Order: sequence, then C-alpha cells, then structure tokens
Amino acid sequence: MSCVAPRPQSFSNLNISCSLCVASTRIRATRHILLAAPDGSEHSEAEIRLVSLDKNALTYVATLAHLGAWFLSSTAFREELMDRNAFSASVSLVVAMICAFAVPLQMRAQDPKTPYPRMAPVDRYLMPNRDAEIALARTAAPESISHDAEILVLGRHGYETAVRGTNGFVCLVERSWDAPAENPEFWNPKGRGPDCYNPPAARTILPLILKRAELALAGESKEQIMNGVKAFGRKEVPALQPGAMCYMMSKEAYLTDQGSHNLAHLMFFVPEGADWGQDLPGSPVFILDRQVAGAPVPVSMYMVPVRRWSDGTSAIAETH
Repeated sequence: MSCVAPRPQSFSNLNISCSLCVASTRIRATRHILLAAPDGSEHSEAEIRLVSLDKNALTYVATLAHLGAWFLSSTAFREELMDRNAFSASVSLVVAMICAFAVPLQMRAQDPKTPYPRMAPVDRYLMPNRDAEIALARTAAPESISHDAEILVLGRHGYETAVRGTNGFVCLVERSWDAPAENPEFWNPKGRGPDCYNPPAARTILPLILKRAELALAGESKEQIMNGVKAFGRKEVPALQPGAMCYMMSKEAYLTDQGSHNLAHLMFFVPEGADWGQDLPGSPVFILDRQVAGAPVPVSMYMVPVRRWSDGTSAIAETH
C-alpha cells in the first residue's frame, strides 16, 4: 500500500532547493515515498523514480536534473527514520536543505509570485554588529579550523577582511544572492550561510562568491550579476586546484525560509564529470551543481552531509 501526498499549490525554491510534499506508508521491511508535482502531472521514469527505504538504507534514485534538491516536510517520517537509527536515510531526504547556492532547478510550473521580487534595501543584508558577523562566520567550521582562519564581513560595497588568518582558510557569511538566479529566494535578506573555504577553494572558488556580492551591492540585476561573474571568472580566477572544499556546519545558519532552514554538510569542488559515486544508491555524495557559474574551467560541486554541527553537537537531532 502506498500513499500520495497532497499536491502543493506551487513549487517554492528553497534558498538551496525547492519544496516537496511527501507521504510515507508503514509497510513491513520497506517504506515507499511517492512524489507529487505541483502541476499534477505524472513523472516519467527518466524524471523521478521511486525513493524507497529498505531496512536501514534509503535509496536516493531521483534524476537530479529535475529533482534538484527537495525538502522533506513530513515530521512523522523523519521521526520514523530516526527511530530506525538510519542517518544515511535521513540525509538522503533532507539533502533538499542544502542545494540553495547550488542547483538551478528546471521546473515545469512555478507560481509567478515570488516573495522577493527585487533587492531589498542594502541595510537588510548587512549585520549591524561586526563582531556578531565574525562570530557567525567562525561557526561554519570546527574551532580547530576557524580559530586561525581569515574572516570576511560584508560591507556596503562587498566583503572586507575583518580578521587576518594564519592557516589559509577563509570564513564568511554568504547571502542569498549566491543562489541560482531563478531561485525565488535570491533576494531574501534573511539568508545567512556561514562558509569556511580551505586554501585551494579560497584561491579558486571564493573569488566568484566575492564578485557576486560586489555586483549585487552595486545594484546590478540577476542577469547582470551572472554575466559579470562569468566574465570575471574567465579573466581573473585561476583554474580549480585539487582538494578544493568548504565547510558549512553552522548550527546558526539560515539558508531558506522553508522547514528547519539548515543542514550540516561539506562541499567539494571537483572537475566536471569526476566520479565519486555521486547520487548512486546508498552513496552519501550528492551533486549540488554540475557546473559552478563563473569557473574558468568546468567545475562541479558535490555535497556530503555530516552528523554533527561545528560545535560538536548532533545534527541528527535537528531533523527530529
């Protein structure tokens, strides 16, 4: 027996994904989840297949180009997953919380109304307390890493260095304009995403993030921002260096208006097409972005959820 969730009225991109209505059924040995599209259409096998939970393993078998990253809103089902001590299962479902800043979604239907149709006043994107932003940036990674990292804070014209680092890592609090241009929360002034880039990523990926902020604060449109970042990447950014990654383990992040707003994870930047076993059944590696915008050579972004926040407390409990 299976159960189909009520159809949502519209797709709502998370700052990192889009919303999904899910229902689960209690079947001996196996749980089945059926996905309901906002336009009421049936999904072909090429678009979305069945996501099933068999004993302690949840098989994530959706075609990511259409699925993107979808948020699991069923509290009862999350509790069921936790009761089964299936961490790998839970992250396959709440992986939706993290695509924000990454996966452009190809949606068949979207409500033309968006809660953030244009940029808000600049002050709403700024944190008035500089020390508070420094502290928030440090929560992106464990203290053993962030304590000696360079810290950037957002000013009226872009990011500024607030603390000089000694270990090559760079931490900052990203804003919602790092999402894909089609994301309805692109201009969400509440977005706060603490990131901490390791040295290779700080040299080859972070410059693209900083350029986005500069263009957004200069009043550029979404299209102008995207085009400007691409032009900047071709001329000014070195090619991806091996081992580039970043930490997003802050318990205090606000990545989207949807759900619990957050997910502890690591991001890895790899040459496009790199085989990490991503998106295979049982794999903890997910593709967030097949091609990072502005990178001078094709770069993909992979995500691996983690069990703990940067302060060492359990991240699993937050999904209960």
